[in-house]
Amino acid sequence: MDLIELLALSRAPGIGSGRLRALVTHFRGAEGVGRVPARELIRVEGIERTLASQIVAFYRGPLHKEAAVWAEDQLARLERTGAHLVTLWDKEYPPALKKIYDPPPFLFVSSSIVEADAVSVAIVGTRMPSPYGNRVAEEFSRGLARRGFSVVSGLARGIDTVAHSAALRAGGRSIAVIGSGLDVWYPPENRPLAERLSAQGAVVSEYPMRTKPDACNFPRRNRIISGITRATVVIETSIDGGAMITAAMALDQNREVFAVPGPVNEKRRSGTHLLIREAKAMLAESVDDIMAEIGTAGTPPQRSANLELPALTLFEQKLLEAVHERPEHIDAISAHAGLSVSDTLVHLLSLEFKSVVRQHPGKYFSLI
Repeated sequence: MDLIELLALSRAPGIGSGRLRALVTHFRGAEGVGRVPARELIRVEGIERTLASQIVAFYRGPLHKEAAVWAEDQLARLERTGAHLVTLWDKEYPPALKKIYDPPPFLFVSSSIVEADAVSVAIVGTRMPSPYGNRVAEEFSRGLARRGFSVVSGLARGIDTVAHSAALRAGGRSIAVIGSGLDVWYPPENRPLAERLSAQGAVVSEYPMRTKPDACNFPRRNRIISGITRATVVIETSIDGGAMITAAMALDQNREVFAVPGPVNEKRRSGTHLLIREAKAMLAESVDDIMAEIGTAGTPPQRSANLELPALTLFEQKLLEAVHERPEHIDAISAHAGLSVSDTLVHLLSLEFKSVVRQHPGKYFSLI
């Protein structure tokens, strides 16, 4: 695929993503589009006579040269930032994204999308979460990452930031889908997080380099967040929040949607409660609820050297298999582990000292 010609064609008058896909697929590459007469172009679905004549004029006039210069600049900017272009016809392109109604013909990608990212879950929510929302987003993201799922979100303030950060700390992969160019950081304070994502996941955009984060970009961006994942988890959002758009798009794409409940009478949770009340989303109280619907991802991530667990005894290792992200009472944990309650308590306190588990009121324990 000639990437310069592909990008240049995207700048032709009347060529949106749908017509671009149709032209490239029909001519088996962007480079062939400019070599044929109008009578050949009208054989492509969505290309009528007037548009065919405009495309021919585009290639014969100065606009194509200008578009080619712009395309060369785009690829140069990508190379300088260590990013690259992934087209719909490349193996790296997310397979689930190909199945949505309007898949982007190409993606600007910092780092790489890998095969393991095919099993991923989106976590979205408000930009102004409560402490409860932050805690839930961290627990869900960490739990999904430890089960081998890539965590996808939008790099926005609030729930997005918590979800990305928790997945990375758990040694998993995380993908950010942004509504600007890869060289325009929004919000600016998340640039260090984006750089960590590029090292331990990916940052993805359908928007060219230097594109500003205009408000109209984000609803369209949301279809990619839901489109590359098996399911979308909504944590704290108002009825008119952006996360509700992502949930609606996930439903349109025939993907699972989960919503996390919270205390009533708070606007930032009205959206999640509406999704549950209208049966548009399944209730999710823990990661186990998600696993019950979409299954497991397979191989959990390998923890990097700075994230490895401290040295554990055989009893601690056995006990750790019985502890989950969702807090459980010591009686249930001891039954799962096949140990007495007194022995379980001793080893749980040791694991707490080693910062592996967390104790909650009433002798409930969970993974950190």
